[in-house]
Amino acid sequence: MLDIRNTSFTTFKFGGFHTLGEWRPLLFIPYFLMFLLSTVSNSILIYLIISQRTLHSPMYILIGLLAVVDLCLPIFFVPNMLFSFLLNWNWISLTGCLIQMFCIHYVGTFQSTLLLWMAVDRFFAICRPLYYHKHIGLCNFLKFVTVPLIRNITLISTIVCLAAKLSFCETNEINHCFCEHMALVQLACGDISINSLVGLATVFLIPTADFVFITASYIIIFASVLKSGKSNFKAINTCVTHIIVITVSLSCALIAFMSYRIRNEFSPGSRVFLSTMYLLFPSCFNPIIYGIRTKEIREQVLKFIKHMKVKPLTLTYS
Repeated sequence: MLDIRNTSFTTFKFGGFHTLGEWRPLLFIPYFLMFLLSTVSNSILIYLIISQRTLHSPMYILIGLLAVVDLCLPIFFVPNMLFSFLLNWNWISLTGCLIQMFCIHYVGTFQSTLLLWMAVDRFFAICRPLYYHKHIGLCNFLKFVTVPLIRNITLISTIVCLAAKLSFCETNEINHCFCEHMALVQLACGDISINSLVGLATVFLIPTADFVFITASYIIIFASVLKSGKSNFKAINTCVTHIIVITVSLSCALIAFMSYRIRNEFSPGSRVFLSTMYLLFPSCFNPIIYGIRTKEIREQVLKFIKHMKVKPLTLTYS
């Protein structure tokens, strides 16, 4: 008889939200609506920033890059989730799982890293305006972004490579809706302490470290604005909302990651929900924060909407 422990699984089945039973297909509705909101809002934001020359400053280019990340990130896992909810297409190969893991975690790191770059941009624009063009110029800016880029790809590549070396002989059912790092690693039949340690270090060295630097820069910005009076007070409005979204997203991520490593009473469904929210929540709300709440972009959005309303009338009378 073949010993299953000597055989490593090469295909896996997603079992996220399986406890909902016959109600599970209803999850298609909220996740589809969030995916639709993310896709449409980020696409409009990218189009406006590319097409409008008035939005070609460093700050708006960073917002455009953030919109690209927010547009791409849900594509790596939400369509697969939707098919799983409706059609029970739950299977994925180990290679496909590792590729999905790399794409989700690597692109996901750019959310916090881009927000860090934006915080630095606001710091120089508000607190050091005389040095803004010197430090935010293309050459100096590229030097600044190199370190976070190397950090991100090194850490994410490491956790994926370590996961690829494991043998999976316990079970091939991933209690998740996509290939999150620890959701796959915990299925291994060998020692996963190194995987867990490197994964935890990645969480603290990328999103948590970025959050600390973002918070520090905004504290300095707030202090500078309060000292200068109300002339730059509008900056606080966007910054506060910005911090709220980052805090919610990071809190969900940390709770989801730590739930694999410490004893807790979290149900598998709650863990999966938190994991999807720390990826989807920023993708849905970042366009609102940087689109509707930013005056220059809001004006372009209103022009875009008016143009869309006038266009059919023009076609009718032509």
